[in-house]
Amino acid sequence: LLEKMADVSLKEAALIVGVVAACYWNSLFCGFVFDDVSAILDNKDLHPSTPLRNLFQNDFWGTPMSEERSHKSYRPLTVLTFRLNYLFSELNAVSYHFLNLVFHVVVCIVFLKVCKLFLDSRSSVIASLLFAVHPIHTEAVTGVVGRAELLSSIFFLAAFLSYTKSKGPDNTIVWTPIAVTVFLVAVATLCKEQGITVVGICCVYEVFIAQGYTLPALLGTAVQILRGKGSIPFSMLQTLLKLIVLMFSTLLLVVVRVQVIQSQLPVFTRFDNPAAVSPSPARQLTFNYLLPVNAWLLLNPSELCCDWTMGTIPLVESLLDVRNVATLTFFCFLGSLMVFSLRYPGDSSKTVLMALCLIVLPFIPASNLFFPVGFVVAERVLYVPSMGFCILVAHGWKKLSSKSVLRKISWVCLAAVLFTHALKTLHRNWDWESEYTLFMSALKVNKNNAKLWNNVGHALENEKNFERALQFFIQATQVQPDDIGAHMNVGRTYKNLNKTKEAEESYMIAKSLMPQIIPGKKYAARVAPNHLNVYINLANLIRANESRLEEADQLYRQAISMRPDFKQAYISRGELLLKMNKPLKAKEAYLRALELDRTNADLWYNLAIVYIELKDPTEALKNFNQALELNPTHKLALFNSALLMQESGDARLRPEAKQRLLHYVKEEPQDSNGYFNLGMLAMDDKKDTEAEAWMKKAIRLQPNFRSALFNLALLYSQTGKELMALPVLEDLLRYYPDHTKGLILKGDILMNQKKDIAGAKLCFEKILELDPSNVQGKHNLCVVYFEEKDLIKAEKCLVETLALAPHEEYIQRHLNIVRSKIASLGAMEQSSLPSDGTAATEAKKKSFQNLKEAKSEKTTTQSTANNKEHSKNKKPTEKSSVDKETPKKSAKEIKDIEKKRVAALKRLEEIERILNGE
Repeated sequence: LLEKMADVSLKEAALIVGVVAACYWNSLFCGFVFDDVSAILDNKDLHPSTPLRNLFQNDFWGTPMSEERSHKSYRPLTVLTFRLNYLFSELNAVSYHFLNLVFHVVVCIVFLKVCKLFLDSRSSVIASLLFAVHPIHTEAVTGVVGRAELLSSIFFLAAFLSYTKSKGPDNTIVWTPIAVTVFLVAVATLCKEQGITVVGICCVYEVFIAQGYTLPALLGTAVQILRGKGSIPFSMLQTLLKLIVLMFSTLLLVVVRVQVIQSQLPVFTRFDNPAAVSPSPARQLTFNYLLPVNAWLLLNPSELCCDWTMGTIPLVESLLDVRNVATLTFFCFLGSLMVFSLRYPGDSSKTVLMALCLIVLPFIPASNLFFPVGFVVAERVLYVPSMGFCILVAHGWKKLSSKSVLRKISWVCLAAVLFTHALKTLHRNWDWESEYTLFMSALKVNKNNAKLWNNVGHALENEKNFERALQFFIQATQVQPDDIGAHMNVGRTYKNLNKTKEAEESYMIAKSLMPQIIPGKKYAARVAPNHLNVYINLANLIRANESRLEEADQLYRQAISMRPDFKQAYISRGELLLKMNKPLKAKEAYLRALELDRTNADLWYNLAIVYIELKDPTEALKNFNQALELNPTHKLALFNSALLMQESGDARLRPEAKQRLLHYVKEEPQDSNGYFNLGMLAMDDKKDTEAEAWMKKAIRLQPNFRSALFNLALLYSQTGKELMALPVLEDLLRYYPDHTKGLILKGDILMNQKKDIAGAKLCFEKILELDPSNVQGKHNLCVVYFEEKDLIKAEKCLVETLALAPHEEYIQRHLNIVRSKIASLGAMEQSSLPSDGTAATEAKKKSFQNLKEAKSEKTTTQSTANNKEHSKNKKPTEKSSVDKETPKKSAKEIKDIEKKRVAALKRLEEIERILNGE
């Protein structure tokens, strides 16, 4: 590249760098807006954990090319530069905008080199400066996704410069530059599709510039050959050979490109490009009218808009429409320039011809003339065509300034144009600061585009300003009453405002606007895939009502019947079936979704949840592992797989469970649940100091964390630090006064450690207020009566306790002992019975079974539904955290309980010896 720029002086390069910096410095303060959200924020292909091969299998937005919803924009090299940005700065927008600015500088300098092939040095600099400051380029430079234009342009121009060196001495062919050209064309095409059009420019350059032919001369030669009066000149044969090589290479690239998109064009709707689905002559008249519209944007970029879809430009439906005059004028002007450039020899005609080629050929893919595209007008696609426009302006200025009468005024006009364009560019950059500023600036230009109203609503919605967002969404439905997405947005906003009735009404309107199925016609090709989310959104809304679960299921099935490959419908239906306690059917739904997408970590995670419901922890763990293999940072899979390992009771799994929880807290450092479960693992491993540290960290993050407070107190009581447990229990009972186990533990410590019988009595009485049938609390109160030397009351209490638990042998024995004491010693008999001789002691012994509180409920299934139209907003799944005792025990846990029961019985014998006065 440096060699190609050898004749660009350092002063010229510095001038361009300075001008670009002056015009675009404020772009560094802009964020990710509009299409940047899909291409950068929501694109998993940027993440280092995503295999590099995915870049060459997915489209520009991270969607597999094989999927019908894919945009079919294949730009892997552009995505690779985004990935490099992410590697160095993740989602810091400054680095992305800075790299765009650098690429624009490179394009301007390489463009200056191209200009010098057809213009003098001064005119070339003027053309390059005009290109550098033109406001039409803000979308390509300040919008991060515009990098596709910038990168493609660099290799586009480099390919052309390489081809200009393919003519050797005596008109010989130099093949190396041609080979380099073909390679650079391929690279340009991998940055953006329009890169392939440089081949057409090379062909025109070869015939009319390098070989110096004019159209009349070519026609004359052709007529002579056809009449048999001459043969093809050798120089022309060489030219044909070069053109054949170029065309064959181009054909090969086209074939590969068609294979990549699997011979499928992307699916667009009438909202994206209304003219594309209009009947004749409206379709042809509108498409032709769009050409002078684009030309006017180059000539007068005063009113720029980020989105020209929907009703921005009304259809030209009649030959009598006055706008046809603009179309006719444009074609007359273009035709006259083409005749001049092709008919007459000379440097001026060659300059005009190459300028026209740069304007016309790169614009063809976006012109709608050969195949429909997903937009009406897009300012970024004018990035390369504007090069030809700038060459034409510079060439015209040169002609004017050469006349002494117009020299001064031409310089004044040029300075005014450059200055006003630079100011407009600087001002326009601020529009890209945020989505709100961008779409509000667009509404100033055009109020007939429902998509703009929708997107302002989305920007406000992201700021949780639902009331104002609703106003813009409703306005979108008024501008375009048949916009399905707008009605969906209204419904979603009503839902966010807890107005479920209005939300359902809006979703029903959107559903009624869906096209009806036509027998024999493929449904999916006639509707935007995102619009099918109306069934998902409506079902998600009504399934909050337990009596309407079947109705919600019917909506999911309806979406699936319309589109059997609608993955999100299977995912959402699987969640519903789990809620309906139909895990086998949920399993079928998730397995069907996995047939459509085996690389979706959320699906494997959801299937793991199903296996947990089916009480198959082995399969559940396998699916959690599969989810983590696809996405090592999948937070819910990390957390719940660790819990599953912990609950299994298998000590061999604890190290891996710990590693996953450590990974989880690294990803979610503010989630106290992660630290709590690390503490539980440490308790299982008898690492008391470590367990204490984790529990304390969980409590610091969430002071009212019920399970963490209780288990920390339990840990202290088990390790001989009962007095340290008391303040923790005080905190627990302040937040949860009805915490029975906390009351039992507190009463035990007060009785045995602090000898505070009155305080212990209050704890046990509180338990019986909450639950009169609580055997532990009742028995401990009996012990209190015994300590108070009220044997009659203790006897009565034990009789009542035995009635609650007639099979508990220790209660009967204690009753017998008390009665024996009454008979032999009378009411004044002195003895000592430690409180909670059975209940509290056994509770402490069985802390990991009966008292330890743990997270037992699994977090919810992962949903990947995208409910917004026109802008994406992926909603995070909520995690539920409950403080329940573990509901079921493994065989190993049951054996441990039995061992602890034996230990408790030995303790009973000691208590009995005390009661007997031994």
